[in-house]
Amino acid sequence: MTIEARQAGETAKEYAYRIIKENIITLELEPGSTLNDMEISQMIGISRTPVREAIIKLKEESDIIEIFPQRGMRIALIDTDIVQEVRFLRMTLEKAMVELACDMAQEADFVWLEENLTLQEFYLKNNLIQKLLELDNALHRKLFTICRKDLIYRMSQGLSIHYDRVRNMEATAIHGHKTVEDHRNLVKAIRDKDKELAKRIMEEHLDRWLMNEQTLRNEYPQYFKS
Repeated sequence: MTIEARQAGETAKEYAYRIIKENIITLELEPGSTLNDMEISQMIGISRTPVREAIIKLKEESDIIEIFPQRGMRIALIDTDIVQEVRFLRMTLEKAMVELACDMAQEADFVWLEENLTLQEFYLKNNLIQKLLELDNALHRKLFTICRKDLIYRMSQGLSIHYDRVRNMEATAIHGHKTVEDHRNLVKAIRDKDKELAKRIMEEHLDRWLMNEQTLRNEYPQYFKS
């Protein structure tokens, strides 16, 4: 597991939740691997109770963790039906966001987006995949912020963990230049107020994992539910 420092004001439960979730998304906690709350509590330096509470929260909001009474816990295998369901949710929300952003984005927003894109291109060039994914997430969140829909974004994040895992796999196994190119084209369409083009780019962008599904299955067969 990758352990980051506890943030100011972060409760023990929030800290455990963030660390476990991030390690699931980055596949440090691999699909199908066992999960031991006592070991995690020792690794991140907090008591077992908030770790257990964080695990239960992840289980309840996304079923990303499977709990077997008296037998232990494990990280759920990748279920493509669930990934498709989450993709549908994101597609519905984010196509609506880019359409709204065409009307609502201000010059300061475009300055932020251009800075983000420049950094994405830098991290892609230097093969810093995790940094690239962080910026990818930040750009998608920014669309909700531009449209003043931050609450909707936060509400959707529980289920997104299923989709984020395959995005991480895709970025690792397949060079991410298409992702950055999509983002660049999307920002241009928003600036040009071309709503139909922006929606089409977002749809193609969120569908890329489908085009690469067999490649991912071949690369990581042990991660997928049959």
